[in-house]
Amino acid sequence: MTAPESSSPLLHAFDEKDKVFASAFLILQEAIAQRAFPAASIAVTHRGRLVARKALGRFVYDDDSGAPSLASFATEPASSLSKGGDCEVNASTLFDLASLTKVVATTPMTMLLYERGLLDLDAPLAAIVPEFTTDPQKDPRRHEVTLRTLLAHSSGLPAYERLFLKARTRAELLQAAFTIPLAADPATRAEYSDIGFIILGVALERLADESLDRFCQREIFAPLAMTNTTFNPPAEIRAQIPPTANDQTFRRRIIQGEVQDENASVLGGVAAHAGLFSTAADLAKVAHAMLNGGRPILRHETVSLFTRRQPVPPGTSRALGWDTPSSPSQSGKYFSPHSFGHLGYTGTSLWIDPARQLSITLLTNRTWPDCSNQAIKKIRPKFHDAVIEALPKT
Repeated sequence: MTAPESSSPLLHAFDEKDKVFASAFLILQEAIAQRAFPAASIAVTHRGRLVARKALGRFVYDDDSGAPSLASFATEPASSLSKGGDCEVNASTLFDLASLTKVVATTPMTMLLYERGLLDLDAPLAAIVPEFTTDPQKDPRRHEVTLRTLLAHSSGLPAYERLFLKARTRAELLQAAFTIPLAADPATRAEYSDIGFIILGVALERLADESLDRFCQREIFAPLAMTNTTFNPPAEIRAQIPPTANDQTFRRRIIQGEVQDENASVLGGVAAHAGLFSTAADLAKVAHAMLNGGRPILRHETVSLFTRRQPVPPGTSRALGWDTPSSPSQSGKYFSPHSFGHLGYTGTSLWIDPARQLSITLLTNRTWPDCSNQAIKKIRPKFHDAVIEALPKT
């Protein structure tokens, strides 16, 4: 196997960003003022250069807006996680990536194992995770679930289940995931499934004979110099991370510097569907590698395979791990049909367009103080369009 060639570094060229992207930044400033999310961090790469890096807002809404401060929400006196809660964000601020974990960690790990001949996309899941076929219903369709269908969200597994309500440990939650009934015949319907990725993570760890976080740190984050990307941020830096929820029903505390997703929390903060924390600048490095044919960690052929829209089931927008623009799309109206990207529940997104040699990362904590605010769905495509309209046309 030929190793990927070395990649040219991502050049910094954002001295004029405030002038060039004034309209795009204004959209985010207005969104913060209208309480769509308290904080945002962005990075834009174009033609091999980091042309914009910007952080806006504060960890929580300003006190004078009528919103309680983070400290007043704290459930423990003088909580170490609430200190600095009203801070302004900066370019080094980490965000909870939520489901961007799927394409920043899990999918690249899958791609690497595929390249090394350790993973067959069409292998039945049951051959790697036999527990998947020990369900009480003895459903024969479970033998038809493959790694490809898990990556393409066409496995037939349900979209989401609150497994954390009946599982107190990692082992219990995985057992609940392994035995959950199928909601559809495999490869007949595309339904985005966290459950599928939770099980995929187990399969990957068994194929690699290594945990997800250790493999990704050595094989993905370190080679790409993603020095601010991690699962389970250490306790000493958690107060420097914007909170994502005032959880008064499950964990009964402010969620700051620990994964917002409850299933991932029970799994110990390291999961294939959620759990990763990072900065916009680090995600720009992932995008830069993908735009350079995967270099220095992957081969061009592998990137092409995994970012290509799947033919089955008909009409799906899903690639392998990645999503592609649908109509209407959260990527906006300008990303080409060859683009690929993903969203995260906490208000994060990464979209990459090989045709334009462009990537846009947007990180927010729109789930603060709860997940009811859906305004980002209108703001994100508008922001993307404004960024592209500001780029040089030649």
